[in-house]
Amino acid sequence: MAASGSSDDARPDDARPDDARPDDTRPDDARPEDDLIPHPADAIYADGPSTAELDLAEVEIEETIPTADAAPPAGPPEADAPDPAEAAKPDDVIREPDDVEADTADGETGYARRVDPAGRTRPLETAGERPSPKAALVYNPIKVDADTLRETVTRLSADAGWAGPLFYETTVDDLGDDVTRQALDEGVDTVLVAGGDGTVRAVSEAMSGSGVPLAIVPSGTGNLLARNLRLPLTEPDAMVRAVFDGDRLAMDVGWTELSRPDGTTAEHAFVVMGGIGLDAAMIANTNPQLKKTVGWVAYVDGAARALPYAKPFRVVYELPGHRLHSSRVQSVLFANCGRLPAGLDLIPEASIADGALDIVIFQPKGPFGWLFVWRRVAWDNSFLRRFRTGRRVLSLRTKDNAVIYSRGAGIELATHEPRPVQLDGDEFGEALSVKTRVAPAALLVVVPKGHDTDGL
Repeated sequence: MAASGSSDDARPDDARPDDARPDDTRPDDARPEDDLIPHPADAIYADGPSTAELDLAEVEIEETIPTADAAPPAGPPEADAPDPAEAAKPDDVIREPDDVEADTADGETGYARRVDPAGRTRPLETAGERPSPKAALVYNPIKVDADTLRETVTRLSADAGWAGPLFYETTVDDLGDDVTRQALDEGVDTVLVAGGDGTVRAVSEAMSGSGVPLAIVPSGTGNLLARNLRLPLTEPDAMVRAVFDGDRLAMDVGWTELSRPDGTTAEHAFVVMGGIGLDAAMIANTNPQLKKTVGWVAYVDGAARALPYAKPFRVVYELPGHRLHSSRVQSVLFANCGRLPAGLDLIPEASIADGALDIVIFQPKGPFGWLFVWRRVAWDNSFLRRFRTGRRVLSLRTKDNAVIYSRGAGIELATHEPRPVQLDGDEFGEALSVKTRVAPAALLVVVPKGHDTDGL
């Protein structure tokens, strides 16, 4: 595909007019990024793009509730009421509903039961009683105390009157998606997942669109989805208990189709964020043993290893409904959530329930460009925006183009050379092109009773 514009400093602006054709000749001073969708994160800057308000069409609702002075509905005259003596014929008995014989097979009692095509009874695990709800636990055995967690789920299931839970351990070959599908085939009512971000991602992928609730028991290094949902990170019992008495929240799921250098394609889900470029290289360079020892801080080591070799690369990208753009970038992120460990807000105002993905393009120029990136993420987004005075400071500051935000249904991009890709903090090899989309409200997650979901 050919780009209709090229620029090293992309900045979102108003979309092109509806009557403009894709092959319109653009002025020499026009920038290809001028039709990007403005992102709320940029609105606070003095020279940032404005966001048009939606014009809500007024829908006139026809009143169907009768007024007090409306005429009563026509009905049969009192003289036409049935005669009790006639209704009691032929045996002079007026029958009540309880007098009517049950419509079922003779001599059959108890609850309804399941039968096979030949009519033979299929036994139930509950010995003929009405089946109880059942939960399944998918866990990474190297991330959790498996014995304690299984005992907790079993005990709380029994206390709630649920049937005995099912347990599945993940392996190197199965991160959790295959066993989750097995659990869904068993007809479980809820799936609990305990493991790292990769395990949560894999289980969420299998459960997307199923309608079965997912309960996250934070157990890994980053716990990114749990952090963005503001779940209790150190109280596993609270999240297990929420399965039986908690609330439910519908959240979006992102999907990414990767085109490999060998011509093959693969599609995977993500629930937090994915990216191509430097962020994926940073994760690939993180020492696994160090990650086990110090947790998410190990990514700092990965960044130190990746930055000296980081070079901008040419990417051609397109937002749905807009022209192609070309730019030299260090990384492109597509995110469902915006919060990182250590209180960093990478994407302000990101929402897991808005039916959209947030796009972040990093294009710093030179070593000082990274200072602008760090200031935007660690200072502007994570600190100043929390205070009224800080927001006033940001409104007076001239915006730089080191970090560009946009929002939409997804993004499609391609590179000239294969680049590393990451999804929810796990490596996913290299790709020549990436196509993302969002599945709105595709995953039902469990939250504790009365959990504050404002701003999620």
